Amino acid sequence: MNDRQQNVGTQYIGKPVKRREDQRLMSGQGRFTDDYQFPGMVFAAFVRSPFAHARIRQIDTAAARALPGVVGVLTHADIAGKIGDIRPNWVVGDSIVPPHPPLPAERVRYAGEAVALVVAETRELAADAAELVQVDYEELSVVVDAETALKDGAPQLHDNVPGNLIGVYKVKGGDYEEAVKAADRVVSIRLVNQRLIPNPLEPRALCASYDAIDERLTFILPSQVPHMSRRWIAETLGWPEHRLRIVAPDIGGGFGCKMHFYVEEVLVAFASRNFGRPVSWTETRSENHVATTHGRDHVEYVDAAVTNAGKVLGIKVRSYANLGAYLSNMGTGIPTINTATYVTGNYVIGNVDVQVDLVTTNTTPVDAYRGAGRPEAAYIIERTMDAVANALDMDPVALRRLNLVQVHQFPYQPHNNARSKWDNGDYEACLARATEMIDYEGWRERQAALRQEGRYIGIGVICYMEVVGMGNSQLLRHVGFNRGGWESAHVRMHSDGKVTLFSGSMPQGHGHATSYAQIVGEVLQLPMDDIDVVQGDTDRVLAGHGTFNSRSMPVGGSAAYVSAGKILAKAKKIAGLMLGVPEEAVSYARGVFSTEAGGTASFAEVARMAYVASKLPRDVEAGLDERVFYEPTGMGAPNGCHAVVVEVDADTGVVSILDYVAVDDVGVLINPLLCHGQMHGGIAQGIGQALYEEARYDESGQLLSGSLLDYGFPRIEQIPRMRTDFHITPSPTNPLGAKGIGEAGCVGAPPAVVSAVCDALKPFGITHLDMPLTPPKIWRAIQTATRSHA
Repeated sequence: MNDRQQNVGTQYIGKPVKRREDQRLMSGQGRFTDDYQFPGMVFAAFVRSPFAHARIRQIDTAAARALPGVVGVLTHADIAGKIGDIRPNWVVGDSIVPPHPPLPAERVRYAGEAVALVVAETRELAADAAELVQVDYEELSVVVDAETALKDGAPQLHDNVPGNLIGVYKVKGGDYEEAVKAADRVVSIRLVNQRLIPNPLEPRALCASYDAIDERLTFILPSQVPHMSRRWIAETLGWPEHRLRIVAPDIGGGFGCKMHFYVEEVLVAFASRNFGRPVSWTETRSENHVATTHGRDHVEYVDAAVTNAGKVLGIKVRSYANLGAYLSNMGTGIPTINTATYVTGNYVIGNVDVQVDLVTTNTTPVDAYRGAGRPEAAYIIERTMDAVANALDMDPVALRRLNLVQVHQFPYQPHNNARSKWDNGDYEACLARATEMIDYEGWRERQAALRQEGRYIGIGVICYMEVVGMGNSQLLRHVGFNRGGWESAHVRMHSDGKVTLFSGSMPQGHGHATSYAQIVGEVLQLPMDDIDVVQGDTDRVLAGHGTFNSRSMPVGGSAAYVSAGKILAKAKKIAGLMLGVPEEAVSYARGVFSTEAGGTASFAEVARMAYVASKLPRDVEAGLDERVFYEPTGMGAPNGCHAVVVEVDADTGVVSILDYVAVDDVGVLINPLLCHGQMHGGIAQGIGQALYEEARYDESGQLLSGSLLDYGFPRIEQIPRMRTDFHITPSPTNPLGAKGIGEAGCVGAPPAVVSAVCDALKPFGITHLDMPLTPPKIWRAIQTATRSHA
């Protein structure tokens, strides 16, 4: 952190307080879903289709049902009319929603789709019984590629989706054709954002216990959005929402995949009531790869109209987004609202023509994965900027500097889009700081010298921006998002002066128990040890929308801030009554209310009076208990510059990252220690996408990367030492000035690393390779380029 940090307070906000939850978690005292045990609990296993596309002729469950210890088996015939379809909650424009039954009646549409549920006395017995379920399939033709799926003659997945086209989304601003006429040239590039598998450390797990006497279901579910999960399950089962309790315990990573609605959730909940037993299910890692949502999977064709001086006048994008076999929760919103809206990035590009085709294929459904559309958008514009720099033989940093949005242009509306607004920032300052930290000019000089020695050094410098927080409820309604934009906070000061915050946000390693206590402690000026944070229990927390889209601090944190402020305001009023002065004559600092006459009362004494209430007039309600549904006025626009230096071994294709610098503007830092950690984690995931990770299918729809033996994660020795710094521009959209940080690292890292690698390969005439840039891919590209120049 540097001296540019600007704080809304001085006691806790902006201080690198160590995480309070770490001692419990690091000592093995965490409690995860699979740790829960209920009396009489049984275990579920799913029968999954081995085929990507097939007609179900018959399902024979007799052998499985006859196995001793098997409680029951469910197929479509057992749940028909009792469970509704799984429906997305973000449907953009006129997108078609194909039917998605929890268990299919006639046809499976991707390998790994569940066709039956087996419940047995032990986990092992359930797995054995699942293997006894006999399914007679008739294989059908398969399509796994979005562009191929749109061609004449491609296999059709859904009767109500002609040509496999879910929908078309367009973004237009200015006049791209006029920009082409005014330009000196048009630079084109094809880009692939490959499919990724989120792979949290803890896979999905469920534990449902139905109480037939109270007619209540307790559901242990590691959900990023517990209150939303309750709503979806209640609606799909037709059960009263108030009789469904979701408890989200410690969560071993979410990254987006634990904020969606899955067939397993509704089926396990139904099974508990249907069989009268608590039911537990934890997916295997192989199931996680085929049945948990994937991320990304876009192909873009980009044209940029530019002048010879380096000014980008317009950009045209044709995008094909593979949504998988069914629409998951936010599937249509990610490649459209979250990607197409931001393709101009940090640059003044007034003419835009974007079209996104949303396509269904015989693959696992695609949904939000850390960044959720913003990494794709940053990749589109930043690789395009590098292509322009290559075409013009221009320094890529100079090109970016020429086109950056300037400070005086904020709040900035890209290509005059009335619904989009970047709140503030100083893009040039981030670029200047990052190039200084990485010693950009020095590396350019060393790069030329090292090439003479046969060493291939590459330098990548990219800018990024994203808009996060999900905005206010009215805005979300306009874009088809069936959730509100608010977040709840309930602050209760107890009669002894201790405080509990009940927050509708939900951590998955974010450190909310620390950062939220910092926020409340800042407002109330009380020790953090006196403040507890409660999350993840729909019986204890009134309402909430959960954690996603980097909204925890700007929205959830602001809710806590406002609610705590109301507690303080009421406490001042009560203190005035106790001290015999008007509330405006009461001063407060560090737990003590005082007057100029010398009277004092501690916060604990005021809290006690609030609950005793013997000196309170009738118009002052007893207690210190405040609830807030905080509605943001707008969305924050985190931004920054990432700079990377790599070396490519031409003999092996191996990439070594020599230095990594990130300078980010995420608004006010609530806890710098946590902020650096968030950046490190996001950057590590972005490096994984750039160099190692890819979910690949063969032509029959089989997932070739179906286990961790086949899906490449970066190992610890492949993650470099990162140097992260912050340039702070407080956001005007919320009282904390926070913009959001959770996804920033994985937005900036992929284009930065790819830019550096491609820069290293320029002597071979290679200017672009698609991710992941694995050693075999790089080696083959070098061999091909060398042969063509021989």
